[in-house]
Amino acid sequence: MPQPYAKYQGEPVSKLVISTSSFDVDNNPPLQRLLKAGMQIVSNSHGRKLTEEEISGLLGTDTVGMIAGIEPLTENVFASASSLRVVARCGAGLDSVDLAAAQRRNIAVSNTPEAPSQAVAELTLGLMLAALRRICQTDRQLRAGEWPRIQGQLLAAQVVGIVGLGHIGRRVARLCQAFGAEVVAHDPYITQSPDGIALLPLEKLLAQANVISLHLPYGSGTHHLLDAAAFARMQPGAVVINAARGGLIDETALGEALTSGKLAMAALDVFEQEPYRGPLLKCDNIILTSHIGSLARESRQRMEIEAAENLLQGLIKAGLMENT
Repeated sequence: MPQPYAKYQGEPVSKLVISTSSFDVDNNPPLQRLLKAGMQIVSNSHGRKLTEEEISGLLGTDTVGMIAGIEPLTENVFASASSLRVVARCGAGLDSVDLAAAQRRNIAVSNTPEAPSQAVAELTLGLMLAALRRICQTDRQLRAGEWPRIQGQLLAAQVVGIVGLGHIGRRVARLCQAFGAEVVAHDPYITQSPDGIALLPLEKLLAQANVISLHLPYGSGTHHLLDAAAFARMQPGAVVINAARGGLIDETALGEALTSGKLAMAALDVFEQEPYRGPLLKCDNIILTSHIGSLARESRQRMEIEAAENLLQGLIKAGLMENT
């Protein structure tokens, strides 16, 4: 059973839940303030993304505020958590939160869109370089006793297509430009092109780009944005990167495109089902990481402190914490 990080002397005044798989409470000033005020903080003891049933059980009926990870915060979860008033997402995406249900129940929801951006952008660039230069394949073959001489590709010689020009997508674009790559982008919410970036319809971007990197939210309108038809539009030997959300890619179609040689390489940090145990594990021309986009020490610390500050301010606004 989950155990509290700390308890107030005597009965806890209110219960807070931290549902992320890890969180540094000791070095977080806003949370220390909440503890001193008598809040009880209860953690996720599983060390992974919680299911809908698990998060409902952790919240119970006595939780007033939470720092959320990427677990599903659905209508059913909110209905069972009858005392919940504040949800502070530790991260940028809000696709795991039923925002309409939260609004109906007067639950304030916040996120930290800026804090993880640099970490995710740098991981994206790392995955891009590793895919283009076949770094992981070379490493595996060397460890197997071979001396591979695999010829890769220069990032500087590629046309990089960025799908989604938000906090992260813009950073990735600038990093690619610094390497000398041509950058094109698609974002239906952007009307003015950033410097040096041509805005294209998605179909044209898929046809022109050698490297395609996803940086947009997941929702019903973006479910399997890259499917078999999208892969068919891409250039032979294209590279696909996804460090955004797993549901953006049809993983079955991706596996077929990799096996057939239509795609040269892919790199995924996110999956439809996590932890991932699917058939892409058997593909040699894909790099797989375990949703580590925001897990850079400096970025993670900033993100956790911002989420905790959002929680604190939400509790103050809800009248559940004194503004002292």
